[in-house]
Amino acid sequence: MDNLTFKHRHLLGLADLSREEIELVLSTAVPMKQIFTRSVKKVPVLRGKTVVNLFYEASTRTRTSFEIAAKRLSADVISISSSTSSISKGESLIDTAKTLEAMNSDVIVIRHNASGAPQFLSQHASCQIVNGGDGIHEHPTQALLDLFTMKEMKGGIDGLKVAIVGDILHSRVSRSNIIGIHRLGGEVRLVGPPTLIPKDIDKMGCKIYYNLEEGLDGVDVIYCLRIQLERQAKKLFPSLEEYVRLYSINDKRVKLAKRDVLVMHPGPMNRGVELSTSVAYSDQSTITNQVTNGIAIRMAVFFLLLGGGRSVQEITD
Repeated sequence: MDNLTFKHRHLLGLADLSREEIELVLSTAVPMKQIFTRSVKKVPVLRGKTVVNLFYEASTRTRTSFEIAAKRLSADVISISSSTSSISKGESLIDTAKTLEAMNSDVIVIRHNASGAPQFLSQHASCQIVNGGDGIHEHPTQALLDLFTMKEMKGGIDGLKVAIVGDILHSRVSRSNIIGIHRLGGEVRLVGPPTLIPKDIDKMGCKIYYNLEEGLDGVDVIYCLRIQLERQAKKLFPSLEEYVRLYSINDKRVKLAKRDVLVMHPGPMNRGVELSTSVAYSDQSTITNQVTNGIAIRMAVFFLLLGGGRSVQEITD
């Protein structure tokens, strides 16, 4: 692992990464997280570099996490939203990217509602691209922080049974997590109403459960997904009340899993829908840990993409 380098110019999805490359990102995030304990939570490794957050969709956690990660590595950061830029005047993605390139940006973190937008941008821009979530395709850094959290809490991913519960159909997070968990030797169960489970997703090696109690039996991790009503052109289940009755994670249902089960959620959370307040703030919940770990993972990604091949020890010792 010490001799492995990150050979990718961009981070577009976990589908592009081998097990060893995923493990490299996770291992690099460990010393990055240790920087959080210092009195000065900053290192100069990316001084003079410019990171642009280009967000076509609303975001709190992801955008802020990328911004803090870049600043802790001493990069300059510009955050752009579609509602407060020339994008709102009809400027194309290519033209926006070319404008940012002309300002000598080194990396663009893009979140877009169209699946494949980061890949498209990587083919037309000279700067490096990081996928901050594209349509219903992938959200690689969210999955990486989730894997980091699981490994941190459980010691490893090999052999873990993970139940992903909820709106699988519209979830880019679930797709990236399925790839990452399988790459690292874990098992994935998908649990939810038939209308929220994509057709043929079992071809990704997942076990499908429509009954929550059966799906949670003996799992190590319960990963709750937000119900994405804004992506549903029509109602895919009768009501939120029925969803809560059949699929919400509460204190009783947590007991169906292993005693030391982790309860995870990528946020934002519809409290009382995907999971109860008592579970969300229980000792088994890792939700706040995930937010903290997101900064460490994104620092690791920036370092591996922009750090010039330096070893992580050079900047953290």
